[in-house]
Amino acid sequence: MTLIEACALGIVQGITEFLPISSTAHLRVVPALLGWEDPGAAFTAVVQLGTLLAVLVYFAGDMRTMARAALAGLMGGKPLASQEARLAWFIIIGTFPIGLCGLAFKKHIEGEWRSLYVISASLILLGIVLWWAERSATFRREVDQIGWLDSQLIGLAQAVALIPGASRSGTTMTAAMLLGLTRESAARFSFLLGIPAIGAAGLFELRDLLKHGAGGAGLPALAAATLTSAVSGYLAIDLLLRYLRRNTTYLFVWYRIGLGLLLLLLLSAGILKPLG
Repeated sequence: MTLIEACALGIVQGITEFLPISSTAHLRVVPALLGWEDPGAAFTAVVQLGTLLAVLVYFAGDMRTMARAALAGLMGGKPLASQEARLAWFIIIGTFPIGLCGLAFKKHIEGEWRSLYVISASLILLGIVLWWAERSATFRREVDQIGWLDSQLIGLAQAVALIPGASRSGTTMTAAMLLGLTRESAARFSFLLGIPAIGAAGLFELRDLLKHGAGGAGLPALAAATLTSAVSGYLAIDLLLRYLRRNTTYLFVWYRIGLGLLLLLLLSAGILKPLG
């Protein structure tokens, strides 16, 4: 992998990690369309550390508030005394489903599930679910109104994103919208909920890469991709939150469905291969 390819994929990762259109899908599709090698699931997970940095920087104030509230609650013997403390625990507990499913289905995630047929189906089907959420949701609740059950349901939706093409932000935003959150609040909670999952996945794969080697990517390429994903990810967060204050998610619905249908067309024509 050249540095130019790495930087390009880093930008793709940063933009698509937070838009509900699947970063994993685009990191499979873009190289395939350009004739590059598939960077692999490990590369995808490590480059996500850049987007993790982006969300940590963007929501630094929120993270400090939640951490202080959680610590104060523990020291005072009332860990759920404030909404900020509850939100911190909701994020931690809501990460369990994706963690358990990630370990259980690791071989499939890194193997046959990366098929472009799987990605196409995920893009289309979950695009339809997002369309349904957009049409039926009430959009009346804010992040500070999230309860324990809400966090668990959104956490389960996050686990669905282990299927390439589903989109972590897409599944969690869709679930949050169906639970009545406003579009902006759904995106905000989605980003916060993703912090432990993105960090754990990236560090886990980084450990293996450092132990066994970076393969075709190389450490300089990984570093470049991670840096560019951090910058583009930060910009994508700000852009999406601003966009959702006044707009619907229909743009992403039609993009997902259109991309999924395009991939199926290219696969049926033999222009793209399902794997590799």
